[in-house]
Amino acid sequence: MNFNIFEQRISKIENLPLPGEASHHKMVPEFRINELLEAKLNKETPRKAAVMALFYPNEQEETHLLFILRKTYKGVHSNQVAFPGGKAEKEDANSMVTALRETHEEVGVHPDDIQVLKELTEVFIPPSNFDVQPFIGLYKKPKPFVIQESEVADLLEVSLAHFLLDESVTTKKITTSYATNVDVPAFKLNGYIVWGATAMMLNEIKVLLKQVL
Repeated sequence: MNFNIFEQRISKIENLPLPGEASHHKMVPEFRINELLEAKLNKETPRKAAVMALFYPNEQEETHLLFILRKTYKGVHSNQVAFPGGKAEKEDANSMVTALRETHEEVGVHPDDIQVLKELTEVFIPPSNFDVQPFIGLYKKPKPFVIQESEVADLLEVSLAHFLLDESVTTKKITTSYATNVDVPAFKLNGYIVWGATAMMLNEIKVLLKQVL
């Protein structure tokens, strides 16, 4: 979809109610849903983080969504596809500031160049004890991305058209922190499997977009 058309239509999501956890749970194995609800209920002083779902036009003015591939490291989110973002710092006034700061650090997009459209439903990630606050943003006049080489292995630039295809949703057998060789709902984007918290956020975005595009 042409970015100018996308920009006009997506502005309508500002007044839409959030699909919330119901949309998240579509991307979670059924047996895991009650475990997540219980973990959220019993969480103790989770760490805070925020991410940015950044939509922008490519050189042909077609709408794309940006992801990062995290570097391999000793941690539960090693080598995973994610949105730009990260943990809150003491100096961050709020979650939006965190998302904008981290996006700037990880992919080189200045906060002044992002129009934040909507705050999405927070996701709790039990394995890392993080509450993650996602946002949708527009990057209308993109400059070349500059990755933070210490944390980002690569960028995934996914077309809106590809993301919205029904075929982009699949099931993948994955070994996770909570099960071995379990079938997990996921998105298949540019040849990568996107699952877990990022897939949960993505599905909420998809439900919102389907109402306005």
